[in-house]
Amino acid sequence: MGDIVTDDFLRLKDASVHCNINNEECEICMRWGDKIPYEFHQIVPAVGNASNAAVAAARLGIPSALRAYVGRDAHGAQCLEVLHNEGVDTEYMVTQDGKFTNYHYVLWYESQRTILVKHEKFDYSVPTLAAAPQWVYLSSLGENSLPYHNALLELLKKYPEAKLAFQPGTFQIKMGKEALAAVYARADIFFCNKEEAEKILGLPAGQDIKNLLNSIRALGPRTAVITDDKRGCYAMDESGAAIHCPRYPDTRAPYEITGAGDALASTTVAALSLGKDLSEALRSGSVNASAVLQKIGAQEGLLGREQLEKNLASPPSPFVVEPF
Repeated sequence: MGDIVTDDFLRLKDASVHCNINNEECEICMRWGDKIPYEFHQIVPAVGNASNAAVAAARLGIPSALRAYVGRDAHGAQCLEVLHNEGVDTEYMVTQDGKFTNYHYVLWYESQRTILVKHEKFDYSVPTLAAAPQWVYLSSLGENSLPYHNALLELLKKYPEAKLAFQPGTFQIKMGKEALAAVYARADIFFCNKEEAEKILGLPAGQDIKNLLNSIRALGPRTAVITDDKRGCYAMDESGAAIHCPRYPDTRAPYEITGAGDALASTTVAALSLGKDLSEALRSGSVNASAVLQKIGAQEGLLGREQLEKNLASPPSPFVVEPF
């Protein structure tokens, strides 16, 4: 459950990046009032955190459905077509008249990207489900979606056995942890990156990762997972045990990073749904994230189960999850 979007990638070649002394806060810069050339652009439909999760699950052979909203426009039709082709159940998709399908611009420079986001104000409502879900994966929604979150929690009361994965997006983080306290409390597993964790908790940059995990878990999630760029990801389960999963040791440099975090989170949840423990689930997520880094956009690189298991069994160098 979450918003679906079309990403338009603009590959920049005439820009510069300026960072603070610790390289923690960087800005992309282009000449003011000038015409800036770019190398090429590529349109990638049907992405967004929740859609990426649905596609990741489908490619791994797990039945998945998406509840998201599109406008009655060409981009919306294209998104629905992609989902259909990927084997994602579109029964719960909604096409709304008078609305525009979400369209984002991705400014891609060197190995990083900055995304210009705009979420349409859809008229959100929870679906009537045909069957009890094993997992509900909740992610990025628009700034008018707070009532939708509350309605979802009411819906989940009918399915106490359903597990909830929560990966907040831009506006969910802006809503604040107090506004979404009940969502955090209901979550079985939570995902964000280190910078997002600091924003959620209202803390300055540079926090200790174990303290962040403890603080996120204090909000309610049974398991918290925080990604930290090249350092991989860190997790803490309901017992308080903390583990570190490194990046999959792919010898290739990343080509484009959009969707790597989504791949890690959604594949981890998929692996948990298949009965893997947290350590193995995170290793699976890291494998899929590595594959996504080699393609443009969040979905092209997502692996099928056979290839994922093959990569998992034969990493190019040691790939071990350890306590920390």
